[in-house]
Amino acid sequence: MAKRILIDPVTRIEGHAKISIYLDDADQVDHARFHVTEFRGFERMYEGRPFWEMPAITARVCGICPVSHLLASSRAGDELLAVEVPLPAKKLRRLNNLAQILQSHALSFFHLSAPDFLLGFDSDPVRRNVFGLIAEHPELARSGIRLRQFGQEIIERLGGKKIHPAWCVPGGVRSSLDDEDLRWIRDRIPESRDVTVQALELFKGLVEKFRQEAQSFGNFPSLHMGLVGVGGLWEHGEGTVRFVDSERKIVADGLDPRKFFDYIGEAVEPWSYLKSPYYRPLGYRDGMYRVGPLARLNVCDSMGTPLANKELDEFRQLGAGAVNASFFFHQARLIEVLACVERIEKMLDDPDLKSKDLRADAGVNRLEGVGCSEAPRGTLFHHYQIDENGLIRKANLVIATGQNNLAMNQTVTQIAREYISGPEIPEGVLNRIEAGIRAFDPCLSCSTHAIGQMPLHVEMVRSDGQIIDERQR
Repeated sequence: MAKRILIDPVTRIEGHAKISIYLDDADQVDHARFHVTEFRGFERMYEGRPFWEMPAITARVCGICPVSHLLASSRAGDELLAVEVPLPAKKLRRLNNLAQILQSHALSFFHLSAPDFLLGFDSDPVRRNVFGLIAEHPELARSGIRLRQFGQEIIERLGGKKIHPAWCVPGGVRSSLDDEDLRWIRDRIPESRDVTVQALELFKGLVEKFRQEAQSFGNFPSLHMGLVGVGGLWEHGEGTVRFVDSERKIVADGLDPRKFFDYIGEAVEPWSYLKSPYYRPLGYRDGMYRVGPLARLNVCDSMGTPLANKELDEFRQLGAGAVNASFFFHQARLIEVLACVERIEKMLDDPDLKSKDLRADAGVNRLEGVGCSEAPRGTLFHHYQIDENGLIRKANLVIATGQNNLAMNQTVTQIAREYISGPEIPEGVLNRIEAGIRAFDPCLSCSTHAIGQMPLHVEMVRSDGQIIDERQR
């Protein structure tokens, strides 16, 4: 009978989860499971609410990337109104999403994952956190804070506040930028670009040191999904959906995000509250796919900006086809930050950013609408059905972390098989398992944020149910 090793909770991620590792009779890893132990239930809470309130309400789903929900929800509202959003509003939405991706990626790399790279996977867990990073590498930690502040400040200047801005609405946005805002953003571009380039060089220089981790942190074939623009351009707002396989061959292209339910199925398991979406044509589990920075770089043909394009060319050398090792989510994340900085700079001279033509008004013209946006962690869908009075009858949110659920479970199993042999589990191995999950930058609670040391409980249970070993910290 199988034995089980329990990691509860997983640390330095947004939300609460635990990991179970099941051993066979020879004490070798049979399989592992990543459990999300918190219940969301947001969709039921939305029922009966007016759809035009949804952007402000659903932004509360996440304290790290509220803009992503704000945009997806507003786009679903655009569909219900059946209006054409003014071009200046579209551009301002895109600017806000670039700032959102930038600030969230900076948080993930500098403060949640860098302690592993710079302090070591086997370093003292008491110091292996953002405070240890500040003590050992104060300038790097400070640069990361400044980079994230850059993105947050843009969000605040657009929406009035850094977190949960009720700025984007069905039909458009509420306000534009003025000259002072644009001047502030322009002044911060050089520093933000330099910090990102330095971080990329730092990470690439460390890859050789972590060769084993790079080969075992979620390195397996899967599909990759993301939005692309015209000509396969890296896209984060509008565009169509593309799937590629592990060799980077296109499986499906030009898919309408408003029809996502035609090609994405949603499964549930009794041991986790997190849904398990899959590519419907291949069926549950065989249709496993990844979303987010790694997937977006695998599906696109170009980043659309010079420095990011150069980094993409180098990134392509990491895999024979697609880059399938989830360890390189970190590098992809930094390349996307670089693309965000370059794209923000390109937008600053556009007079539409100061336009007052910001919103199209209409009543209820459709009873069903889907909004889509590329969130920092991957493609996000909001699907609403309403009645004639505009009240929500049914809402479904397909969130990026859920779409990576099958791949995260596969990652945990792969790392456990690589590093565990027998009942003894060094602390550094537990951290590697957590780090494999952190590579995806999952957002589980979408409202809480954990940094640093948290309690860790590991149990080893004999097949008869007796606990034969237990560790806590």
